[in-house]
Amino acid sequence: MGHKKLIKFQAIETYKNVLQYPENMSGNWATFFGNNNPVTLELACGKGEYSVNLGREHKDRNFVGVDIKGNRIYTGAKTALQEGLGNVGFLRIHIGNITEYFAPLEVGEIWIIFPDPFLKKESNRLTHPRYLHLYEQILKPGATINLKTDSKELYDFTVETILAQHCVVHENIADIYGKGKATGPLAIQTFYEKMHLADARTIYFVSFSLPPDGVKLTGRFNRLIADDGVAEIPESE
Repeated sequence: MGHKKLIKFQAIETYKNVLQYPENMSGNWATFFGNNNPVTLELACGKGEYSVNLGREHKDRNFVGVDIKGNRIYTGAKTALQEGLGNVGFLRIHIGNITEYFAPLEVGEIWIIFPDPFLKKESNRLTHPRYLHLYEQILKPGATINLKTDSKELYDFTVETILAQHCVVHENIADIYGKGKATGPLAIQTFYEKMHLADARTIYFVSFSLPPDGVKLTGRFNRLIADDGVAEIPESE
């Protein structure tokens, strides 16, 4: 491990807003934050730019950045501490174990910002049905899942998954900046997004809720076939 990474790992061990593989956290986030405000997760949060920025704007909500890489969490955690953002915390775990750390109905919203698209193994994608099945075990009914990505492959895969699972679609934007939709939370730019924009990449966004009758894990996808092929979710105006 490099010297800088070692320093960051040592630092987050002392940060009160960072939990690393904690025990008995499920159902106890109200105690951690000292209030019963709704909890929003930023999965694969990296440096936690969304958690920090949303925490600044919404003091009536709690935000938890989740990632396995402690040296990345360090940046957001340090900023939150310096600014006194008591509604922003960080959790270092494997996302595949998310149900061990949150109780049913404990989470009100999920953001997934520029995650690894896993081009060779789609079952590792954070919008794959096996992950959606995990999320539905901790989300409140009707809670929103938001994906922002520069990967057309991940975006297309997510749209296909949403259709197959009969999810409720709130927004579908195939080019945030081209359509002038970079407002509100979508205006937050992460370190990686700034690099993607410098490379003139298209940024995609889709927001949805899980189906009321539950996520189906049988088969790869149950495709909805239109006359000209796979049906598409219409883009938001």
